[in-house]
Amino acid sequence: MKMMKLRFLLAVLLFNIAISNAQTVPDNKEMQARPKLVIGIVVDQMRADYLARFWNKFSDKGFRRLVNNGFLCENNYINYVPSETGPGHAAIYTGTTPSINGIVGNEWYDRDHDKKVYCVDDTAMQSVGTTTNLGKRSPRNLLSNTITDQLHLATNFASKTISISLKDRAAILPGGFTANGAYWFDVTNGKFITSNYYQKELPAWLNDFNDRKLPANYKSQTWNSSLPIAQYTESTADDVPYEGPLYDGEAKPVFPHDLSKAKGTDYAVLLRTPFGNTLLKELAIETIKAEQLGKGNVPDFLAVSFSSTDYVGHNFGINSIELEDTYLKLDKDLGDFLDFLDTYLGKENILLFLSADHGAANNVQYSIDHKIPAGLFDAKQTKDILKIVLKEKFQVDNLILKFTDQNVYLNHKVIDDLKLSLYEIETVVANFLLKREGIAYANISFEIPVFDNGYAYHKLMKNGYLASRSGDVMFTLLPGWMEWDRTTGTTHGSPYNYDTHIPLILYGWKVANGTYLPEVNIIDIAPTIAHLLNIQVPNGCSGKAIPIPLK
Repeated sequence: MKMMKLRFLLAVLLFNIAISNAQTVPDNKEMQARPKLVIGIVVDQMRADYLARFWNKFSDKGFRRLVNNGFLCENNYINYVPSETGPGHAAIYTGTTPSINGIVGNEWYDRDHDKKVYCVDDTAMQSVGTTTNLGKRSPRNLLSNTITDQLHLATNFASKTISISLKDRAAILPGGFTANGAYWFDVTNGKFITSNYYQKELPAWLNDFNDRKLPANYKSQTWNSSLPIAQYTESTADDVPYEGPLYDGEAKPVFPHDLSKAKGTDYAVLLRTPFGNTLLKELAIETIKAEQLGKGNVPDFLAVSFSSTDYVGHNFGINSIELEDTYLKLDKDLGDFLDFLDTYLGKENILLFLSADHGAANNVQYSIDHKIPAGLFDAKQTKDILKIVLKEKFQVDNLILKFTDQNVYLNHKVIDDLKLSLYEIETVVANFLLKREGIAYANISFEIPVFDNGYAYHKLMKNGYLASRSGDVMFTLLPGWMEWDRTTGTTHGSPYNYDTHIPLILYGWKVANGTYLPEVNIIDIAPTIAHLLNIQVPNGCSGKAIPIPLK
């Protein structure tokens, strides 16, 4: 009898606990609570370690404001190769890898049409705002939708989603298929343009912005360092052989850089200076004001990608004073932007994330001079020798269709017509590549999709592989090595930490301050934003929401 009473009391206790827990479930109002404006910021080519490296030089208004008042994920990694701009922006906004979203590189080879395909190229489209072909673009090469698309679906298209960048791919891929507007910079006329995929003409407010002729003003100026040169203790000296000149004819790649001396009538030189980021900051503010983003009854979304950090890194390298100064000036631009948002909507009404599409490596010669293994990979020489090897082995001249971006595309028609073994040819190619200096891995199409050995770099290759767009053989260079056409500056694309470890900060609406140490991936950003918005994740999403503490 006592045992029965004890069981009854235990059952009542458990029932009361369940009721108590059920009462903590958010009510309808809480479930539907959302920020007024979501802002996604991508800083092109920003390594995660730049936050710590430049921390003491940053003000309290930009990067430090985001970290000190936001949530920092210290171990955010790209989980595929190649680590490039197109795949990076696609991964952030689709929440999945190139193997699913289809953006396997900035460009790839199309066997069916025997041509290279740029990731946002669309010859069926027409340019809007320019007489050039720079507007023949669209997101149609994406194979899965984006978090911005999902916001539209969740609000019955009442939300506004707009995406802006200096680069077309960095504006188009974040905007997804349903963006209300995507705008990028045309260096030939110094204006922001678009495609008729989005609209037949530029909005009046963007024409007014273009008419301010800010690029012409910036191009007449001199890029001076923010601090005395001696204070850039985080960087190499100003005059070193690892950096390229800002423009043709510049005597040395040193401060001050007089932009007015750049030859030509276009505005390409601005991309390689902090003025490019400042221009985009001004456009971001104008976009929010003109489109009244965040002023409606449902959340809006603005995607902003700062590209000049990438151009500066490519030109001067990651250890240059120019790169450090670019981040100090971007820090000020971020501070100005956050100040504007505080006044316009208030921090409590915005949800902002800041991340990057990829990192970058040390300049090869810089590494060698410091006794660190590195090298430049000669793709043309490797391809030429491989052709000879295949000719000797199979007595056929044209087995290689394309050797590009560390992918080898084989001629399937010739192989089928001659009844050769694709597996055998791929194996010969891979074995040849593995013997070449500078190559770490070479894998064939028969094994990449079924990799199941837990090896980290094989997993990254698998995540970056799509049979219809990738090569028959994919290879990866050794750490410190790069496929680069000059000895100055740097590039990216590898599976190594210097290219794949990128920042992630969330800030604003209900986000508590804190730091998260476990590893997360670039594809976790979209499902995290979806979770905070209480909407469905993108349709191809393979990432998982990060456990963000809320206030």
